[in-house]
Amino acid sequence: MFLRKYFFILPLSSAVLLWLSFPGGGELWPLLFVALVPLLVQISKSSVKTAGLCSLFFGLVHFLFLLYWIVIVLGRYGGLHWFVAVLALLLLALYLGSYYFIFGVLAGYVLSFFPGAVAVWLLPTLWVGLDWVRGILFTGMPWMDLGYGIWEKTDFIQVADLLGHHGVTWAIVFTNCLLAILLTKKQTVAVSIFFLSSFLFIFGSGAIYSSWRTERLSHVFSEKQIKSVVVGIVQGNIDQSIKWSASQQKNTIDGYLALSHQLLADERELDLLVWPETALPFYPPKNKFILPLQALTTQFDIALLTGAPWYEVIDRKARKVEFFNSALLLDSTGQFSGKYYKTHLVPFGEYVPLKKFLPFLAPVVEAVGDFTPGMIEQPLVIKDGHAGVLICFESVFPELSRKWVLAGANMLVNLTNDAWYGKSSAPHHSLAMSVFRAVETRRSLVRSANTGISAFINPLGRVEFRSELFKPYGFAADVVLYEEETFWVRYGYLFAPLCFFIGVSAALVAVIRGRSRRTALLRYRKN
Repeated sequence: MFLRKYFFILPLSSAVLLWLSFPGGGELWPLLFVALVPLLVQISKSSVKTAGLCSLFFGLVHFLFLLYWIVIVLGRYGGLHWFVAVLALLLLALYLGSYYFIFGVLAGYVLSFFPGAVAVWLLPTLWVGLDWVRGILFTGMPWMDLGYGIWEKTDFIQVADLLGHHGVTWAIVFTNCLLAILLTKKQTVAVSIFFLSSFLFIFGSGAIYSSWRTERLSHVFSEKQIKSVVVGIVQGNIDQSIKWSASQQKNTIDGYLALSHQLLADERELDLLVWPETALPFYPPKNKFILPLQALTTQFDIALLTGAPWYEVIDRKARKVEFFNSALLLDSTGQFSGKYYKTHLVPFGEYVPLKKFLPFLAPVVEAVGDFTPGMIEQPLVIKDGHAGVLICFESVFPELSRKWVLAGANMLVNLTNDAWYGKSSAPHHSLAMSVFRAVETRRSLVRSANTGISAFINPLGRVEFRSELFKPYGFAADVVLYEEETFWVRYGYLFAPLCFFIGVSAALVAVIRGRSRRTALLRYRKN
């Protein structure tokens, strides 16, 4: 009776527990393994309709907690009225929460049709399948899937080089489902033993694999037979409110140069210096402020990788110009030796979808900019290093890192400007997701952020150095150039789509058979 009358209490509890478990929230990661239990208990005790609505409510609250910083981005820096910014967050949270509505409805059928010993395997499979769809549909929004919550526990996440981060998510959801089913359904001794055996098998095999991979790679790295490059990171800490002011361009460049000179004076010889996304608040190469950068690279015989806007004239007669969010490589002679144009642009942040068909969106285009997406082709070469570059939001998408490695990258570099997010949880989330990109590909990941969090992450996902937020930094480290091609890199998304196919197929069987039973029962009663 209580669960029917106060059906929103348990879903709300799950959303709160998830927030408390995530980085930037409570960071109480063990809560991940019980956070979904209240929601699953509510689903199991509800009608299919109520299960869907409860799950939608959970998803709405969860994403409001998770993505609240969007209001900061749109309101403080995007120029939108606060009401519009909040409305945008609500609509986005409602859309993302709709995936949990689908999960709730299908989970209700699965729990009512399949025995607990089968449902405990199907529910995490369905969850991961829907996570995968959410990460690719309409450009995708895979922000902080559950597996990312244990990013610091590198002994638990090495399986990501086989299954991606979705494999870690599956194990977490499996534990929640097992506990929920034990709480809501009486089990025989045989089924209880099966549950315990399943749990021990999943986590035991994962622990053995992670231990083996950690020991093996640690041994390889300690032998120092692997090539490396010495990389310096500069965190400029430029306030977003003045970043694009023409009057502040000189101060911005002077700040980066001062930090770079200090780092080069303190450290041994560097191979590469990395500045963040759009560290250059102007269009090179004709701008006069590019000259001191060229002088820096020639004086210290180093390469400089920096973010900057860029444009290319496509048709002079038609005055057609394309603009890019780019990463530029200056070699030790001061010449531009390589560049990369951001591939996965942020909708309504760097471009407006369907602008050709929706002319009334023209003012929005002027407000957010109109960048053109680039392509992943060849890594940027720095001595023995072949860098695959991820600009800002691109570190969220595992497939981009995979494409870079397949193209020959033996290291990953993430240039980002997280000043947009203010003092929120978002920079912590970005770092957590970057850790999985390193593990999935077994590549060192260098992360240079304007206001933090900048970091060096090794191929085991261990953060060897991380900066504080909103402080200027300059620091350097040896970056291992490991070149193994992992199972995940070779075959990509296999596990998650398979989960979607199996989970949805099984759920549809439950839906069809469940309705058939209901129809037969109604006919029996009429007769």
